[in-house]
Amino acid sequence: MKRPRLARRALPAVACLIALIALIIGYNLPPNRDALTTVTVTRGNIENSVTALGTLQPRRYVDVGAQASGQIRDIHVEAGDQVKAGQLLVEIDPSTQKAKLDASRYAIDNLKAQLQEQQALHALARQKFQRQQRLAAGNATREEDVQAARAELSATQARVAMFQAQIRQAQASLRSDEAELGYTRIYAPMSGTVVAVDARVGQTLNAQQQTPLILRIARLSPMTVWAEVSEADIGHVKPGMTAYFTTLSGGSRRWTSTVRQILPIPPKPLNETSQGGGSPSSKSGSGRVVLYTVLLDVDNTDNALMADMTTQVFFVAGQVKNALTAPVAALHGSSAHVVAQNGHIEERQVRLGISDRLRVEVLDGLSEGDHLLIGPVDGSGG
Repeated sequence: MKRPRLARRALPAVACLIALIALIIGYNLPPNRDALTTVTVTRGNIENSVTALGTLQPRRYVDVGAQASGQIRDIHVEAGDQVKAGQLLVEIDPSTQKAKLDASRYAIDNLKAQLQEQQALHALARQKFQRQQRLAAGNATREEDVQAARAELSATQARVAMFQAQIRQAQASLRSDEAELGYTRIYAPMSGTVVAVDARVGQTLNAQQQTPLILRIARLSPMTVWAEVSEADIGHVKPGMTAYFTTLSGGSRRWTSTVRQILPIPPKPLNETSQGGGSPSSKSGSGRVVLYTVLLDVDNTDNALMADMTTQVFFVAGQVKNALTAPVAALHGSSAHVVAQNGHIEERQVRLGISDRLRVEVLDGLSEGDHLLIGPVDGSGG
Protein backbone atom coordinates (compact mmCIF):
# COMPACT_ATOMS: atom_id res chain seq x y z
CA MET A 1 0.00 0.00 0.00
CA LYS A 2 2.99 2.41 0.49
CA ARG A 3 4.34 2.13 -3.12
CA PRO A 4 1.26 3.46 -4.85
CA ARG A 5 1.20 6.43 -2.47
CA LEU A 6 4.82 7.27 -3.38
CA ALA A 7 4.06 6.94 -7.08
CA ARG A 8 1.18 9.33 -6.79
CA ARG A 9 3.41 11.84 -5.03
CA ALA A 10 6.08 11.58 -7.81
CA LEU A 11 3.69 12.29 -10.71
CA PRO A 12 3.50 16.09 -10.17
CA ALA A 13 7.28 16.36 -10.02
CA VAL A 14 7.69 14.42 -13.27
CA ALA A 15 5.12 16.63 -14.97
CA CYS A 16 6.96 19.77 -13.87
CA LEU A 17 10.24 18.35 -15.12
CA ILE A 18 8.75 17.53 -18.55
CA ALA A 19 7.30 21.05 -18.86
CA LEU A 20 10.68 22.56 -17.96
CA ILE A 21 12.48 20.46 -20.60
CA ALA A 22 9.88 21.39 -23.26
CA LEU A 23 10.31 25.06 -22.39
CA ILE A 24 14.11 24.83 -22.76
CA ILE A 25 13.84 22.96 -26.08
CA GLY A 26 11.24 25.43 -27.39
CA TYR A 27 13.47 28.35 -26.49
CA ASN A 28 16.35 26.95 -28.57
CA LEU A 29 14.23 26.16 -31.65
CA PRO A 30 14.47 28.67 -34.50
CA PRO A 31 11.47 30.96 -34.96
CA ASN A 32 8.96 30.40 -37.74
CA ARG A 33 9.90 32.01 -41.11
CA ASP A 34 6.86 34.28 -40.95
CA ALA A 35 8.38 35.97 -37.91
CA LEU A 36 11.47 37.05 -39.92
CA THR A 37 11.83 39.87 -42.45
CA THR A 38 12.41 38.17 -45.80
CA VAL A 39 12.14 38.86 -49.54
CA THR A 40 11.50 36.37 -52.32
CA VAL A 41 13.68 35.46 -55.29
CA THR A 42 11.55 36.06 -58.40
CA ARG A 43 11.90 36.33 -62.15
CA GLY A 44 11.81 39.66 -63.93
CA ASN A 45 13.57 42.06 -66.28
CA ILE A 46 16.76 43.83 -65.26
CA GLU A 47 18.14 46.92 -66.97
CA ASN A 48 21.48 48.50 -66.15
CA SER A 49 21.35 52.12 -67.30
CA VAL A 50 22.95 55.52 -66.90
CA THR A 51 20.48 58.34 -66.32
CA ALA A 52 20.83 61.99 -67.26
CA LEU A 53 18.81 65.11 -67.88
CA GLY A 54 18.64 66.60 -71.36
CA THR A 55 17.06 69.28 -73.52
CA LEU A 56 15.39 68.89 -76.91
CA GLN A 57 16.57 71.00 -79.84
CA PRO A 58 15.90 70.79 -83.60
CA ARG A 59 18.57 68.82 -85.46
CA ARG A 60 18.60 71.32 -88.33
CA TYR A 61 17.93 75.03 -87.97
CA VAL A 62 19.19 78.33 -89.38
CA ASP A 63 19.26 81.82 -87.93
CA VAL A 64 18.11 84.31 -90.55
CA GLY A 65 19.90 87.66 -90.31
CA ALA A 66 20.15 90.91 -92.25
CA GLN A 67 23.08 91.76 -94.54
CA ALA A 68 21.68 95.21 -95.33
CA SER A 69 21.18 98.13 -92.97
CA GLY A 70 17.89 99.97 -92.77
CA GLN A 71 14.45 100.00 -91.22
CA ILE A 72 12.31 96.86 -91.37
CA ARG A 73 9.36 97.63 -93.62
CA ASP A 74 7.48 94.32 -93.33
CA ILE A 75 7.76 90.85 -91.78
CA HIS A 76 5.63 88.35 -93.68
CA VAL A 77 5.74 85.44 -91.18
CA GLU A 78 5.05 84.77 -87.53
CA ALA A 79 6.34 82.19 -85.07
CA GLY A 80 4.82 78.81 -85.86
CA ASP A 81 4.37 79.43 -89.59
CA GLN A 82 5.49 76.80 -92.09
CA VAL A 83 7.73 78.25 -94.83
CA LYS A 84 9.21 76.95 -98.06
CA ALA A 85 12.75 77.52 -99.30
CA GLY A 86 12.86 80.76 -101.31
CA GLN A 87 9.75 82.25 -99.68
CA LEU A 88 9.89 86.01 -98.98
CA LEU A 89 10.23 86.58 -95.23
CA VAL A 90 11.28 90.18 -94.54
CA GLU A 91 11.52 93.46 -96.43
CA ILE A 92 13.91 96.26 -95.41
CA ASP A 93 13.48 99.86 -96.62
CA PRO A 94 15.69 99.96 -99.75
CA SER A 95 15.98 103.77 -100.08
CA THR A 96 19.64 103.96 -99.08
CA GLN A 97 20.63 101.01 -101.26
CA LYS A 98 18.77 102.39 -104.28
CA ALA A 99 20.53 105.74 -103.88
CA LYS A 100 23.93 104.05 -103.77
CA LEU A 101 23.01 102.00 -106.82
CA ASP A 102 21.98 105.11 -108.77
CA ALA A 103 25.22 106.86 -107.77
CA SER A 104 27.24 103.88 -109.01
CA ARG A 105 25.42 103.92 -112.35
CA TYR A 106 26.00 107.67 -112.76
CA ALA A 107 29.68 107.21 -111.94
CA ILE A 108 29.98 104.57 -114.65
CA ASP A 109 28.24 106.82 -117.17
CA ASN A 110 30.68 109.61 -116.31
CA LEU A 111 33.69 107.34 -116.70
CA LYS A 112 32.42 106.06 -120.03
CA ALA A 113 32.08 109.65 -121.29
CA GLN A 114 35.63 110.43 -120.22
CA LEU A 115 36.78 107.23 -121.88
CA GLN A 116 35.21 108.30 -125.18
CA GLU A 117 36.99 111.66 -124.90
CA GLN A 118 40.31 109.96 -124.27
CA GLN A 119 39.75 107.53 -127.11
CA ALA A 120 39.16 110.51 -129.44
CA LEU A 121 42.35 112.19 -128.21
CA HIS A 122 44.20 108.92 -128.65
CA ALA A 123 42.96 108.64 -132.25
CA LEU A 124 44.12 112.21 -132.92
CA ALA A 125 47.49 111.48 -131.37
CA ARG A 126 47.88 108.44 -133.60
CA GLN A 127 47.17 110.53 -136.70
CA LYS A 128 49.76 113.11 -135.60
CA PHE A 129 52.34 110.45 -135.02
CA GLN A 130 51.67 108.81 -138.38
CA ARG A 131 52.02 112.21 -140.13
CA GLN A 132 55.31 112.86 -138.35
CA GLN A 133 56.53 109.45 -139.48
CA ARG A 134 55.73 110.28 -143.12
CA LEU A 135 57.46 113.65 -142.85
CA ALA A 136 60.49 112.08 -141.23
CA ALA A 137 60.75 109.65 -144.16
CA GLY A 138 61.20 112.64 -146.49
CA ASN A 139 63.43 114.53 -144.06
CA ALA A 140 60.71 117.18 -143.78
CA THR A 141 60.44 117.31 -139.97
CA ARG A 142 62.61 117.39 -136.94
CA GLU A 143 63.37 114.36 -134.81
CA GLU A 144 62.09 116.22 -131.72
CA ASP A 145 58.63 116.57 -133.31
CA VAL A 146 58.54 112.83 -134.07
CA GLN A 147 59.43 111.98 -130.47
CA ALA A 148 56.82 114.42 -129.11
CA ALA A 149 54.12 112.83 -131.28
CA ARG A 150 55.17 109.37 -130.11
CA ALA A 151 55.02 110.46 -126.43
CA GLU A 152 51.56 112.00 -126.88
CA LEU A 153 50.31 108.77 -128.47
CA SER A 154 51.63 106.73 -125.53
CA ALA A 155 50.11 109.11 -122.98
CA THR A 156 46.67 109.06 -124.54
CA GLN A 157 46.82 105.29 -124.80
CA ALA A 158 47.68 105.05 -121.08
CA ARG A 159 44.77 107.35 -120.18
CA VAL A 160 42.41 105.17 -122.22
CA ALA A 161 43.60 102.07 -120.31
CA MET A 162 43.20 103.95 -117.00
CA PHE A 163 39.59 104.87 -117.71
CA GLN A 164 38.84 101.33 -118.86
CA ALA A 165 40.18 100.03 -115.52
CA GLN A 166 38.16 102.61 -113.59
CA ILE A 167 35.03 101.53 -115.42
CA ARG A 168 35.66 97.86 -114.54
CA GLN A 169 36.16 98.88 -110.91
CA ALA A 170 32.96 100.91 -110.93
CA GLN A 171 31.07 98.01 -112.51
CA ALA A 172 32.27 95.73 -109.72
CA SER A 173 31.07 98.30 -107.19
CA LEU A 174 27.78 98.43 -109.06
CA ARG A 175 27.36 94.66 -108.72
CA SER A 176 28.02 94.98 -104.99
CA ASP A 177 25.39 97.72 -104.71
CA GLU A 178 22.93 95.57 -106.66
CA ALA A 179 23.57 92.67 -104.29
CA GLU A 180 23.10 94.96 -101.28
CA LEU A 181 19.80 96.12 -102.72
CA GLY A 182 18.83 92.46 -103.07
CA TYR A 183 19.64 91.93 -99.39
CA THR A 184 16.76 94.22 -98.48
CA ARG A 185 14.44 91.35 -99.44
CA ILE A 186 15.20 88.34 -97.24
CA TYR A 187 14.12 84.87 -98.40
CA ALA A 188 13.92 81.55 -96.54
CA PRO A 189 17.17 79.59 -96.96
CA MET A 190 15.38 76.29 -96.25
CA SER A 191 11.95 74.83 -95.65
CA GLY A 192 10.80 74.45 -92.07
CA THR A 193 8.94 76.08 -89.19
CA VAL A 194 9.52 79.61 -87.92
CA VAL A 195 10.32 78.93 -84.27
CA ALA A 196 11.31 82.45 -83.21
CA VAL A 197 10.98 86.03 -84.45
CA ASP A 198 13.43 88.41 -82.76
CA ALA A 199 12.75 91.63 -84.73
CA ARG A 200 9.78 93.96 -85.18
CA VAL A 201 8.41 96.05 -88.02
CA GLY A 202 9.91 99.55 -87.81
CA GLN A 203 13.11 98.36 -86.12
CA THR A 204 16.31 99.81 -87.55
CA LEU A 205 19.06 97.31 -88.37
CA ASN A 206 22.77 98.09 -88.55
CA ALA A 207 24.52 95.39 -90.51
CA GLN A 208 27.84 97.27 -90.51
CA GLN A 209 28.63 96.41 -86.88
CA GLN A 210 27.20 92.89 -86.70
CA THR A 211 24.69 90.68 -88.47
CA PRO A 212 21.32 91.39 -86.82
CA LEU A 213 19.27 88.23 -86.20
CA ILE A 214 15.67 88.50 -87.32
CA LEU A 215 14.18 85.01 -87.01
CA ARG A 216 14.99 81.30 -86.78
CA ILE A 217 13.74 78.53 -89.06
CA ALA A 218 13.98 74.92 -87.90
CA ARG A 219 12.99 71.46 -89.04
CA LEU A 220 11.17 69.86 -86.13
CA SER A 221 11.92 66.32 -87.27
CA PRO A 222 14.28 64.86 -86.38
CA MET A 223 14.93 66.42 -82.98
CA THR A 224 18.17 66.12 -81.02
CA VAL A 225 18.45 65.49 -77.28
CA TRP A 226 21.37 67.31 -75.68
CA ALA A 227 21.92 65.18 -72.59
CA GLU A 228 24.30 66.15 -69.79
CA VAL A 229 26.12 63.12 -68.37
CA SER A 230 28.33 63.43 -65.30
CA GLU A 231 32.00 62.57 -65.54
CA ALA A 232 31.39 59.62 -63.17
CA ASP A 233 29.07 57.99 -65.74
CA ILE A 234 30.43 59.20 -69.08
CA GLY A 235 32.80 56.21 -69.33
CA HIS A 236 29.77 53.88 -69.55
CA VAL A 237 28.21 55.78 -72.49
CA LYS A 238 29.39 54.86 -76.00
CA PRO A 239 28.37 55.96 -79.53
CA GLY A 240 25.73 53.63 -80.93
CA MET A 241 24.46 52.68 -77.45
CA THR A 242 20.71 52.20 -77.13
CA ALA A 243 18.95 54.93 -75.19
CA TYR A 244 15.45 56.10 -74.48
CA PHE A 245 13.94 59.15 -72.84
CA THR A 246 10.72 60.52 -71.41
CA THR A 247 9.28 64.03 -71.15
CA LEU A 248 7.09 65.73 -68.58
CA SER A 249 4.29 66.11 -71.10
CA GLY A 250 4.62 62.66 -72.63
CA GLY A 251 3.30 60.70 -69.65
CA SER A 252 4.51 57.11 -69.79
CA ARG A 253 5.55 57.33 -73.46
CA ARG A 254 9.14 56.42 -74.28
CA TRP A 255 11.14 57.62 -77.27
CA THR A 256 13.89 55.21 -78.32
CA SER A 257 17.13 56.27 -79.99
CA THR A 258 20.87 55.60 -80.12
CA VAL A 259 23.81 57.75 -79.11
CA ARG A 260 25.01 59.74 -82.15
CA GLN A 261 27.92 61.64 -80.65
CA ILE A 262 29.70 62.43 -77.40
CA LEU A 263 31.19 65.92 -77.37
CA PRO A 264 34.79 65.62 -76.09
CA ILE A 265 34.82 68.90 -74.14
CA PRO A 266 32.22 69.89 -71.54
CA PRO A 267 30.52 73.24 -72.04
CA LYS A 268 32.18 76.13 -70.23
CA PRO A 269 30.11 77.71 -67.45
CA LEU A 270 28.90 81.20 -68.27
CA ASN A 271 30.70 82.69 -65.26
CA GLU A 272 34.10 81.36 -66.33
CA THR A 273 36.48 82.78 -68.89
CA SER A 274 39.51 81.18 -70.46
CA GLN A 275 42.71 82.35 -68.78
CA GLY A 276 46.28 81.48 -69.56
CA GLY A 277 45.30 79.18 -72.40
CA GLY A 278 43.79 76.65 -70.00
CA SER A 279 41.37 74.02 -71.19
CA PRO A 280 37.68 74.90 -70.87
CA SER A 281 37.20 71.66 -68.94
CA SER A 282 39.65 72.69 -66.21
CA LYS A 283 38.02 72.48 -62.80
CA SER A 284 37.89 75.54 -60.62
CA GLY A 285 38.08 75.63 -56.89
CA SER A 286 34.29 75.66 -56.62
CA GLY A 287 34.17 71.86 -56.88
CA ARG A 288 31.56 71.94 -59.61
CA VAL A 289 30.33 68.74 -61.25
CA VAL A 290 31.71 68.28 -64.76
CA LEU A 291 29.02 67.34 -67.28
CA TYR A 292 29.65 66.07 -70.80
CA THR A 293 27.17 66.55 -73.64
CA VAL A 294 25.78 63.45 -75.39
CA LEU A 295 23.68 63.81 -78.55
CA LEU A 296 20.94 61.46 -79.73
CA ASP A 297 18.39 61.99 -82.51
CA VAL A 298 14.74 60.99 -82.57
CA ASP A 299 11.99 61.11 -85.17
CA ASN A 300 9.27 63.69 -84.51
CA THR A 301 6.85 63.29 -87.40
CA ASP A 302 3.86 63.56 -85.04
CA ASN A 303 5.22 66.85 -83.57
CA ALA A 304 4.83 65.56 -80.03
CA LEU A 305 8.26 66.94 -79.12
CA MET A 306 8.99 70.66 -78.92
CA ALA A 307 12.16 72.70 -78.63
CA ASP A 308 13.62 73.22 -75.12
CA MET A 309 11.59 70.39 -73.58
CA THR A 310 13.27 68.73 -70.60
CA THR A 311 13.97 65.01 -70.97
CA GLN A 312 14.93 62.20 -68.61
CA VAL A 313 17.40 60.08 -70.59
CA PHE A 314 18.33 56.45 -69.91
CA PHE A 315 21.44 55.03 -71.61
CA VAL A 316 21.05 51.24 -71.57
CA ALA A 317 24.39 49.59 -70.75
CA GLY A 318 22.88 46.09 -70.43
CA GLN A 319 19.56 44.31 -69.99
CA VAL A 320 18.18 40.80 -69.47
CA LYS A 321 14.60 39.53 -69.64
CA ASN A 322 12.89 36.93 -67.44
CA ALA A 323 16.00 36.55 -65.32
CA LEU A 324 16.23 35.27 -61.77
CA THR A 325 16.40 38.41 -59.62
CA ALA A 326 16.87 39.30 -55.98
CA PRO A 327 16.76 42.63 -54.12
CA VAL A 328 20.16 44.20 -53.62
CA ALA A 329 19.32 44.78 -49.95
CA ALA A 330 19.12 41.02 -49.33
CA LEU A 331 22.66 40.28 -50.54
CA HIS A 332 25.89 40.50 -48.58
CA GLY A 333 28.58 40.77 -51.18
CA SER A 334 28.63 37.37 -52.89
CA SER A 335 26.49 35.61 -50.30
CA ALA A 336 22.85 35.49 -49.22
CA HIS A 337 20.97 34.01 -46.25
CA VAL A 338 18.13 31.69 -47.30
CA VAL A 339 15.38 31.14 -44.68
CA ALA A 340 13.57 27.77 -44.63
CA GLN A 341 9.89 27.33 -43.65
CA ASN A 342 10.84 26.37 -40.11
CA GLY A 343 13.06 29.43 -39.73
CA HIS A 344 16.35 27.66 -40.34
CA ILE A 345 18.88 30.05 -41.98
CA GLU A 346 21.38 28.82 -44.54
CA GLU A 347 24.18 30.95 -45.97
CA ARG A 348 24.74 30.44 -49.71
CA GLN A 349 27.37 31.69 -52.12
CA VAL A 350 25.83 33.36 -55.18
CA ARG A 351 27.05 34.50 -58.58
CA LEU A 352 25.51 37.76 -59.76
CA GLY A 353 24.98 39.54 -63.09
CA ILE A 354 23.84 43.04 -63.93
CA SER A 355 21.98 45.28 -61.51
CA ASP A 356 19.59 48.24 -61.72
CA ARG A 357 20.59 49.39 -58.22
CA LEU A 358 17.38 47.92 -56.70
CA ARG A 359 17.48 44.33 -57.96
CA VAL A 360 20.30 42.20 -59.26
CA GLU A 361 20.44 39.26 -61.67
CA VAL A 362 21.21 35.93 -59.95
CA LEU A 363 23.25 33.61 -62.16
CA ASP A 364 23.87 30.79 -59.65
CA GLY A 365 23.31 29.87 -56.00
CA LEU A 366 19.60 30.64 -55.57
CA SER A 367 16.31 29.27 -56.87
CA GLU A 368 13.03 30.94 -57.71
CA GLY A 369 10.87 31.23 -54.60
CA ASP A 370 13.74 31.25 -52.11
CA HIS A 371 13.18 33.53 -49.13
CA LEU A 372 16.15 35.75 -48.34
CA LEU A 373 16.73 37.30 -44.93
CA ILE A 374 17.00 41.07 -44.75
CA GLY A 375 19.04 42.41 -41.89
CA PRO A 376 21.66 40.89 -39.59
CA VAL A 377 21.66 37.19 -38.67
CA ASP A 378 21.28 36.52 -34.91
CA GLY A 379 22.16 33.37 -33.05
CA SER A 380 18.70 31.86 -33.21
CA GLY A 381 19.16 30.10 -36.53
CA GLY A 382 21.69 28.27 -38.64
